[in-house]
Amino acid sequence: MTTKKLCGILRVNKGSEEVKALISSEVIAKRLVDLRGDRTQATVATAIGTSVSAVAMYESGSRMPRDEIKVAIARYFGKTVEEIFYTQ
Repeated sequence: MTTKKLCGILRVNKGSEEVKALISSEVIAKRLVDLRGDRTQATVATAIGTSVSAVAMYESGSRMPRDEIKVAIARYFGKTVEEIFYTQ
């Protein structure tokens, strides 16, 4: 049996009903790796005000950033927090 760590909450409107779905940390981790592209983890860490080890943990899905860091990540990559952490 495989288990996935679930983190973000996605709200989807189905007709008149709102459905909440959890987004896996694996999906978020992959987004962060894709957004980083050719930049080093050190470059991103310095820009968002955290450590290289924290960035590595975010990208592996073993840790989710605090809200303040989520905002810094979104600003750095020119995205919204919702795009990175809460939408499928």
